[in-house]
This record gives sequence, structure tokens and C-alpha cells, in this order.
Amino acid sequence: MKKNLTSIVLLLFSISIIAQESKKTNKVVFILVDGISSDLYYKSNTPNIDAIGKEGGFTEAYVGGKRGTITETPTISAVGYNSLITGTWVHKHNVFGNEIKKPNYNYPTLFRVLKDAYPNKKTAIFSTWLDNRTKLVGENLPATNHVKIDYHFDGLELDEERFPHDPYKKYLKRIDAEVAREAANHILNEGPDLSWVYLEHSDDVAHYYGESKEFFDIVAYEDALIGTIADAIKLREQKTNENWLLIVTTDHGRMPSDGKHHGFQSHRERSIWVAMNKPITNDYFKKNKVAIVDVFPTITNFLNIPLPKNIAYELDGVPLNKQIDVFDLEGIAIDKKMQLKWMVEHKKNEIAKIYITYANKTKEGTKDEYQLIEEVDVQKKEVQLKINPPKQTNYIKVVLETKNHSINTWVKINKNK
Repeated sequence: MKKNLTSIVLLLFSISIIAQESKKTNKVVFILVDGISSDLYYKSNTPNIDAIGKEGGFTEAYVGGKRGTITETPTISAVGYNSLITGTWVHKHNVFGNEIKKPNYNYPTLFRVLKDAYPNKKTAIFSTWLDNRTKLVGENLPATNHVKIDYHFDGLELDEERFPHDPYKKYLKRIDAEVAREAANHILNEGPDLSWVYLEHSDDVAHYYGESKEFFDIVAYEDALIGTIADAIKLREQKTNENWLLIVTTDHGRMPSDGKHHGFQSHRERSIWVAMNKPITNDYFKKNKVAIVDVFPTITNFLNIPLPKNIAYELDGVPLNKQIDVFDLEGIAIDKKMQLKWMVEHKKNEIAKIYITYANKTKEGTKDEYQLIEEVDVQKKEVQLKINPPKQTNYIKVVLETKNHSINTWVKINKNK
């Protein structure tokens, strides 16, 4: 009898803990530290990022889309940032370089989908580069529905009196410190719901010195700054009823020759990593090389942001913090036949729905009209379909939707002459 009472007490205690956790307010900080390829990360002294990964999860990842396809994306800084904050590759978000000439704001950022769902939630950006807020997020632009960042600390690189510029951009080391310090203080005291912290100087040092003592020194320096932010989050959690997700990642790797530059499709330039402070139960995270576009749905899932289907159907990533069913959808189409293949995350039989559209109205800011053309057991891992594309159509947009999420691909139509 005593044993049964003990079991009941433990069960009630566990239920109580779960109930308390469910009542906590979820908040997110993601940190982008620039230009540290996965192989150089392993060679660096990064006790703070390591601790974050041990607390939750760490995995190698990639940028650059899929080589040789429409998703192939330059391994350049602003391109990588935008792939993270929109959850899409360059063929959608249209940021091909650091000039950020014509972003397609019809693929909304994390900040916009949060504000659209929860207008009273607070956002913040702490950045060594002003363009992250003004151009990539597109704060207060008509094309972004005048999305507002509630607190920002950026633009210090324009203050040459306070931060005199030098040929090796050492002034940015000081700015990174200011950015991290302000981020830690604001997070501790104000607790915004979604924050982006960007630290730049690691990439500048790599451009000048390549794989070198100077580079590893600056990576250790940036890691210490990240530790300051991680400590602020823990202090905040201790004094509030909040549950914080911290994600740390990078935007691209480095050229294989000397580690100085980047922008192309070599393995080293594409190789990045992701560390998160929450335990990962997702087997996809544990068994696969994830993508930078997976960060977007991971954050929206943690913040319980309901995504309209027209947005969810465009995401090129999958969440890393919930059960997923399928991934890596691809296809080939010749005239009026199309074959699709995908990978399956579990062994359960489950019916998935396949939708297609021959148009791309999303690009112009309106909704695509998808038609359901097949229902299939995900365990088949492939299907052949009949299609009837208009003559002028070059790509078919395909969505595979399960009960937990959706994945998509663009299938090029090869026409027999």
C-alpha cells in the first residue's frame, strides 16, 4: 500500500511539474556569429557554445541550398541571414548578396509572422550591421506591412568618431562587445519575446588572416560574448516564469584553400553548425545534417506562432523541436508525368496529401491556388503522378502535407522535343 501511495505522489508531482512548465511564457534568442565553418568550430576554444549544445543539442548543418538546383544559394553573409529569418532559399527571398538589392518581402521574416500573430509581443535586434534591421527585416516599409522592431541596438559601425575605422576592421571587435553587452542587459531586464543578436568580427578576421591564430583568438572572444548572453538568459529564467530557447549558429563556412573567403559551393563553404539549449527529441536533428532554413520553423513552433498555409507551404525547412514525418522532397517531371520521392522519419503508416500549383502567385504577393492531386502512404517514399502543365510553365510547385507539418519542392518540367 505504501508503495502504491508513493507512486501516486510521484505521478501527481510529475503532472504538477508539466502543468507549471506549460504555463511558462516561451521566448527566443537566436545568435548569428559570422563565418565559422564547422571544421574550424571544432578546432576552436568555445566553452560557452559547447555548454549550450551539451545542455540541449548540437549538430552540423549546411547553407547554400541544394547544389545544381533552383534552390542553390550563394554562401554569403546577408544571404545566409535571410535564409534563416525567412525559412527560404534564395530563389524565393531574392537576396543574392550583401548589397541586398531587391529582397522579396512576400516571404515574411520571423519578426513579421510574430507581429502578425501576436501584435503585443516584443521584438529586439542587437546587431553589428544596420542593414539586418533596415533591409532584411525591412522595418517600417510598406512591403513588410510596416513591421516594427520594438527595441534595436545597431548602426554603431556608422559612428566613426566613437569607433574610428581601421584597415583591419578592429573597431568591429569593440562594436561586437557593445552589442553583446546591450543584448545581455536588455534580455535580463526587459525580456523581449524574440531577439536577434548578430556578431560580425569573426568573419572580418578570417578574410584577412584565414585559418590562423588571429582567427581562433577572435572565435574564443565571440564565444565569451555569447556566454554573457547565455548567462543573462539563465538569470532571467530564475526570476521570471519564462522558458527561453537559445539558438546559436553561423551564416556560412570558408573556402577550402586558406579559409579566407566564401561565396561558392564547396563543402567547407556550405558547412555550418547549430547549437540549442533545449533537449532535442527530434531524430531528424540527431541523424541528419540540418539546414539553416530549419531554424525558422523551429522558432515559430517554440513560440506557438500559427502560420497561414500560404506561408507554411513556402518554408524550405522543417522544425527541429517537434516530431516530423517526412523531409527531403524532390521530383522530376517530363511532359505530363511527374515522379516524387521523399525521406521518412519514422515507420508509421500515415496518409499524406500532395498538392500542386502551376503558378507562383506568392512571388507577387497573392496566394497560390493549390489543388489536391493524390493521397499516399508516406511509407511508400515515392509516387508517380499525371500532370497537365500549361505550355509556358517551367516549374511545378509541390507540397507534401502530413498531420504534423508540410514540405515543398519546385519540380522542373523537362519537355520532350
